[in-house]
Amino acid sequence: MDAPDPDAQQPAAPRRRGRPPRPVLSRGKITEAALAVVARAGYEGFTMAALARELKTAPSALYNHVESKDEVLNWVQDDVCETIDTSGFGVDPWDLAITRWAHSYREAFAPHLPLIPIIAVFPVAGAPHTLAMYERVAEGLRGGGWPLDMVVDVVVAVESFVLGSAMDVSAPEGIFDVGERRELAPTFADAVAARPGRGAAAADAAFGVGLNALVAGLRGTLASVRAIRA
Repeated sequence: MDAPDPDAQQPAAPRRRGRPPRPVLSRGKITEAALAVVARAGYEGFTMAALARELKTAPSALYNHVESKDEVLNWVQDDVCETIDTSGFGVDPWDLAITRWAHSYREAFAPHLPLIPIIAVFPVAGAPHTLAMYERVAEGLRGGGWPLDMVVDVVVAVESFVLGSAMDVSAPEGIFDVGERRELAPTFADAVAARPGRGAAAADAAFGVGLNALVAGLRGTLASVRAIRA
């Protein structure tokens, strides 16, 4: 019998059936793509079909890794909230901790403005990192003397200010210029001209003024509540 020819083409190995041993998509890739879609098309333009196109895959393949659009949005919210600094709570006085938290919160969401309307309406139950953030803040406020029934009000008050300030970071530089209508608002026009900064610098200055006032107001509120409830 002749020996087998070593140069002869061998039959191809049979293809493996089923899913690949490792998922082609990961949560990180999905959330990164979701952020890109939301940034480009906004919340209304975010669909699973749009996300699949961004990932260059079929919607059916996407559903192997995530159940729904809402789950993706929860992931996105959670990933952004995970970057927010809560390390001051339980370590520093509550007012210093909340100031640090507010600065970090604004920095986290300023690059992702389309997410702001999303987090305003999405339940937090599906976002474990977001829940961990709120728990750390709540513990810090309780440890700082805030009554339990006021903790959520304090959180919402700070968040409302922070998220509005995050949007101000991307406001057009000339948003307050009165143009040819100075006669309608001469004092305001002079105030705009006297403002020392423009763009991001002006947004930072306004945020600092507002945050200082908010925290000072919260200190006064806590003192009043303690006096009333003593």
